[in-house]
This record gives sequence, C-alpha cells and structure tokens, in this order.
Amino acid sequence: MRKLLGIFFILLLISCSSNNTDMEKIIFLHHSTGHNIWVGKTSRYIYKLTKKGDVQRFVDDYNKKNKTDYRIIEKIFPKNTPYGWNNYPYDYYNIWVKNSGESPYMEEPTLEILTRDYNVIIFKHCYPVSNIKEDTGSPDIDSDVKSLENYKLQYDALKNKMHEFPSTKFIVWTPAVNTKNLMSEDEAIRTQEFHNWIINEWDEKGDNIFVWDFYSYETEGGLYLAEKNAWSTDNSHPNQEFSAKTAPLFGKFIIDVIESRIK
Repeated sequence: MRKLLGIFFILLLISCSSNNTDMEKIIFLHHSTGHNIWVGKTSRYIYKLTKKGDVQRFVDDYNKKNKTDYRIIEKIFPKNTPYGWNNYPYDYYNIWVKNSGESPYMEEPTLEILTRDYNVIIFKHCYPVSNIKEDTGSPDIDSDVKSLENYKLQYDALKNKMHEFPSTKFIVWTPAVNTKNLMSEDEAIRTQEFHNWIINEWDEKGDNIFVWDFYSYETEGGLYLAEKNAWSTDNSHPNQEFSAKTAPLFGKFIIDVIESRIK
C-alpha cells in the first residue's frame, strides 16, 4: 500500500511539474545579421565549443529563474544552395506562399512544415533589403525587384498566410539597414517608409504576428545604420558591441510574446 501511495505521489509531482513548464519550441530563421545578434558578445571560441550565443543563454537563464521550458534554436534560411542566399520579402513569399504545401520547396521548409514543429517562428531580412528601388507604378507580387510596391504586396500575402496558423506565433523583424556609405539617400528614405508602413499599417494588434523593431535600434532615429553600431562604414553588419547590447532585448521580446505581455 505504501509503495502504491509513493508511486501515486511521484506521478502527481511529475504531472504538476509538466503543467507549470509547458514546452515552447522557437526557431529563429536568419543569415549573417541575425547571427551577429544571436551570438552577441559570446566569443567565437566559446560559441564553437558550446553552440550557444547570447540570445539562447538569455532564454536558458530565464528558464532557470522562472521554471519555464522555452527551447530556441537558430537556422540559416534559406541556405546558399540550392535556393540561394536571399531572404527578402520576395523569397519568403516565394517559399511560403507561392510554393506552400506539405513538401519542402528547393529543400527549404514551408510554413506547413515549420508550424508542425515550432510554436514560435521568427524571421528577418538582411541589410540589402534596404537597397529599395523607385516604384514603377506596376507592382508585381511575383517580382524579386526590391521596391516598396512589390514589398507591400508580398508582405500582405505573407500576413494572410501566417493567419492560416493561428496557434503559431510569428515574430518579424523590421528591416535591417545599410550604412550611409552603402545606400543612397533615396534608398534610405524608402527603407524608412517601409519600416513605418510595417509598424503603422501592416501590423495588426491582436493577431498572431508580432513586430520587433530592429530598424529603430540600428538607426537610433536616423536614416542609416548608425556608424557606432556598424562593423565599419563599409560593412553593414552590426558590430559586437551593438550585438551584445541588442541580444538581451531580442530575448526579452521573445519571452514577452510567448507570455502574452505584448498584444
């Protein structure tokens, strides 16, 4: 009898523990700009040894302090081959909307595949997204030309697609931006307009899509990637100091989205 009571007590503890630590699986899809933020101030040697950067450590520390079970991984998306090293509005639209379904497209997972495995999906664009050309007046959703008119069509299609998975939360970064040396003033103004459109018009409160305003951190209110935040004036990757400062902000935003502190 005592043995049975002991087994019952252990099962009860396990049940209560699992109820308090529901696992949330998170994937961060990125290229090099995202990698810099993911790693933060972690040295290359430590990262190679542990495979953990600042963002993952932030989530791990939060789990320990709050008895949660949030598991975050990162993934290069899309890969250099066979799809190509492009992660702009057209490419997410091309893989997730135009070629959606239960099978990968050019070896890249569709949302139908990703949403089976992850509760939170995070994606972003690298800084060439800010080299935005002038509109022609004839927008084309199937065009890979970087223009506001095309971006907006592709983003609207992406939003409709993400709404098909209401139980999944999506986090979208506002666009990464170039240094002043690597973009024209017209391109910078268009990028700012794209950013403002995402924040003020595209984003809908109360849905399953959440916007993390990376652009504002990078530009600090200006039109370009602030020089103090850049790898150099001729390299628009975020530097280690900026990445170290921004990584915990990103980690906190992810946790706030999961725990519904951001609507």
